[in-house]
Amino acid sequence: METAAPAALASEPNERIPRHVAIIMDGNGRWAKQRNLPRTAGHREGVKSVRAVVEESVRRGVGTLTLFAFSSENWQRPRSEVNVLMELFISALRGEVRRMHENNVRFRVIGERTAFPEKLQHRIAEAEALTAGNTALNLQVAANYGGRWDIAQAARRLVADVQAGLLDPDAVDEQALSSRLSFPDLPEPDLFIRTGGEQRLSNFVLWQSAYSELYFSDRLWPDFDEEAYALALTEYGRRQRRFGMTGEQVQSAPLVAVYGRG
Repeated sequence: METAAPAALASEPNERIPRHVAIIMDGNGRWAKQRNLPRTAGHREGVKSVRAVVEESVRRGVGTLTLFAFSSENWQRPRSEVNVLMELFISALRGEVRRMHENNVRFRVIGERTAFPEKLQHRIAEAEALTAGNTALNLQVAANYGGRWDIAQAARRLVADVQAGLLDPDAVDEQALSSRLSFPDLPEPDLFIRTGGEQRLSNFVLWQSAYSELYFSDRLWPDFDEEAYALALTEYGRRQRRFGMTGEQVQSAPLVAVYGRG
């Protein structure tokens, strides 16, 4: 659960900043319901929090930010809400992609995008092409994505490569599967954040988050601002990640050997 950090500690820079932060942006609907607004109003307000977290990630030196925008299970929601989400995605891309490019942010979508309207697919491709060379932050939006889907599609690629004679069956191991997941070129999430008070993974980057630090915030996503994000980063900086080692081994090992960075 989210806890308040002492003021002095919260204001100090972290010794460690996560290379990769993954966030489940939960609570848009409840935020709107509390205000007697349609659920779609919460989704629109949540775009502001996306902007705040992206900007803070760039400022703090986070390398990759992955946001769970639309799961493969979200198609089960009312059709009217799904339609608004699609339109919001299109309009957000139109309004934000130039800002991202100016701030040296690389944008891409992970998930099965062929299910989206052709107009949205076109907008995604344009945004990815425009920002492909940017280096300040890798911003990934998981859309029509599911962790189990990701593992299954990686397994299908493994089978196809074995059948084609490109891969020896004895070479099928964790690394072989990992290299066929949605973002094998990026580090796995160091910090996994979920807003809205719920405490579950909801089928998000399941394989890649095996050793992620989990952080649950009671704030609904539209209320998750720079201060709330900074609190999560501060909490991450306090934790000792062991990866199967003892605390003593971690303390004696070089920082880069444990965390993958200096």
